[in-house]
Amino acid sequence: MIRVGMSTTCVYPLEPEHAFRLAKLAGYDGIEIMVTQEESTQQPEPLLELSRRYSLPILSIHAPVLLLTHFVWGRDPRVKLDRTAALAAAVGAGSVVVHPPFRWQATYASNFLSIVREISEKYDVEIAVENMFPWRAAGRNMKAYAPGWDPRIMDCDAVTLDFSHAALSGVDSLQFANDLGDRLRHVHLCDGSGAIGEGQIFDEHLLPGHGREPVAEVLETLTARGWTGSIVAEVNTRKAKSERERLELLRETLEFARRHTQPTRRRRVLTRSRRALEAIMPGHRHET
Repeated sequence: MIRVGMSTTCVYPLEPEHAFRLAKLAGYDGIEIMVTQEESTQQPEPLLELSRRYSLPILSIHAPVLLLTHFVWGRDPRVKLDRTAALAAAVGAGSVVVHPPFRWQATYASNFLSIVREISEKYDVEIAVENMFPWRAAGRNMKAYAPGWDPRIMDCDAVTLDFSHAALSGVDSLQFANDLGDRLRHVHLCDGSGAIGEGQIFDEHLLPGHGREPVAEVLETLTARGWTGSIVAEVNTRKAKSERERLELLRETLEFARRHTQPTRRRRVLTRSRRALEAIMPGHRHET
C-alpha cells in the first residue's frame, strides 16, 4: 500500500512536536519535515527523538527554499540543498523536496540540475523537484523561476506534484502525472480552486476534494500503475478554531487518500482502461 505522510506545514506555525502528535492521532504513516527557522527542524537529533517517541518515520525533508526561510543555513542555495540532503540521510528519510531556483539566483539556476544530481548521489537520497507556478503583477505573468516553474521540461530524475501549485498554474494534474511517468516520485496532497489568470492569487492548499483539481483521479491512476512513491498531506489548517477541529481536517485528508489508493480503486481504473482499449480495438484480449 502507498504510504501517506503529513507535512509539518499542516500545523504551521506550531512547532514540529505538534505535527508529530497530530499525525499520530490522525493515523498517518509518517512525517515530512519542512526546514524552517525553528532549530529543531534543522538538526537530526531532535527529529529522531520525536520520530521514536511517536513511532512515526520521517519520510522526507523539504528544503528551506521559501522566501520566509531565506536566511536559514545562510544565503547560498547550494549549501541549503546540501545540508537538507545530509539531514535527510541522517534521519533515514529517502526523499528531499526542493523548488526550482528563483530567477535572480543566476549561478545556482544555471547549474541547478547538475547540482541536484550531484547531491542526490552524494547522500544517496532522491531529490524531487516540485512544480511551482507563474507569478503575476500588473496583470501580467512574471518569470520568477529558472529554468522555469514546470519540472516536466527539466532534465531531472524525480519530481514532486503539488496540486495547489498545479491549480495556480492552470496545469491539468492528471496530464501532468501522465507526462512525467516514472519521474513522478512524490505527491503533495492538497487542492486548489483556480489559476492565477482567473483571478486567484493565493497558494491555497485546500483539503483534497475541496477544489477543482482531479486529485482523486490522479491518486487512482497512480495506484493502478503500481506506483511506489510517497503521498504527503500539505493542507492549510490555520482557520481551525481548535485542535480538535484541526485534527478532523487532517483525518479527512488522510481518509481521502486512503479511499483513492485502495486496491479496489486500482481494479476499477484498470477495468476502465480495458474497456477503452476494447472500444478502439474490438476483440483485443488483455492478459493479466
